[in-house]
Amino acid sequence: MTKYDEMKKIRDELVDFKQSPIYPYRTANKYFPVIGEGSHDAHIMFVGEAPGKTEAKTGRPFCGASGKFLDYMLSSIGMVREKVYITNVVKDRPEDNRDPTPEEIALYAPFLDRQIEIIQPRVIATLGRHSMDYLMRKFGLELELEPISKIHGKLFEAHASYGPVSIATLYHPAVALYNGGMRDVLKKDFEVLKKFI
Repeated sequence: MTKYDEMKKIRDELVDFKQSPIYPYRTANKYFPVIGEGSHDAHIMFVGEAPGKTEAKTGRPFCGASGKFLDYMLSSIGMVREKVYITNVVKDRPEDNRDPTPEEIALYAPFLDRQIEIIQPRVIATLGRHSMDYLMRKFGLELELEPISKIHGKLFEAHASYGPVSIATLYHPAVALYNGGMRDVLKKDFEVLKKFI
């Protein structure tokens, strides 16, 4: 199967993912699951936490206000969105934009794991503490885990089934929307990705 076929299979499974506790909320609101978007050959993969309302309405990741700031951050280091792959750990929007539960993360994470195997990125940039926590643990980096306020903007070396992979721990772009003073911090943190362009 091609990468496209494998991604389509993931999409088809998520569309019909009735075992998710979020599925009734998604269908009642006519939302879409948000699978991911970008190059299937990307060197850099961005992983957020869960879709927001704009994302769930369109089925596209990071297309609302956070997405606009993410695009700005990408351009600040000379990167274009089409060359990276962007997704979330949880593929459906939790009610009232709440944080995903550990159970929801555990339920949706196997889809992300498959996406990582398909794309085989050289670096996975976590956007926010939930994706950071999941991916650091997945790649055996739990001893390095600290609050995101302490390890934002850092690179951790790990090993995937396909070879070495770097995990970049970044704040979620929404942080800059809630606290304008954080914009420069996020912009500086993003520079750790420059060497992978």
